[in-house]
Amino acid sequence: MQPPQPSPGRGRPRTITRERIADVSIAIGLPCLTFVGVAAALGVSHMALYKHVANIDALKCLVAEEIFQRWQIPRASDGAEEGLQAYLLRFAASVQAFVKAHPGLTPYVIRRLAATEAMIGKIHEHQVHIAEVYGLSLEQARWLLSTVAFHGFAVADTIYTVAKREPVLDADCVQEEQEMEVELSEGMRALIVGVLVLLEQQGGDVGHQV
Repeated sequence: MQPPQPSPGRGRPRTITRERIADVSIAIGLPCLTFVGVAAALGVSHMALYKHVANIDALKCLVAEEIFQRWQIPRASDGAEEGLQAYLLRFAASVQAFVKAHPGLTPYVIRRLAATEAMIGKIHEHQVHIAEVYGLSLEQARWLLSTVAFHGFAVADTIYTVAKREPVLDADCVQEEQEMEVELSEGMRALIVGVLVLLEQQGGDVGHQV
């Protein structure tokens, strides 16, 4: 029989880690994030939290980076069994779902100056992966993915920001959102077809993979 383990003394400060800060902040949501709210969720004083994060802007950057790092960006099949157009459509759908799940994140992703080195590194790794799978140059992969991601984030953010708000007070909000999501999907499909045509016209040898 194991002897009873000593319990932590009363008043013993809880460990504050980046992961714990991120977990409670993600649960609260970027638009509602405050130092007092995060500290309360951690069970510590907001002054204790200041020892780990300098200010609210730094806190939001930390949370945005952690959310982005946890995003499972779709991978392409190593054998290029999936055409490039089909992959980009799947990537666009993932962007849309990501924006919907994390309100307030878009400015930290589409504004390059707001992105951290870790976020930029993850984006670069994804571009290299797609370039290798589809036989593209790194610049071609960067342009394709950046174009799809930028418009996907921007339009999805607009949809989920304006849905359920004025001036349409008596609208069926769920139906309205679903209709806008359909238009988003159709618009992203048109964008993807267009960028692939442009790439081919500019000498990108991807026609057999579309």
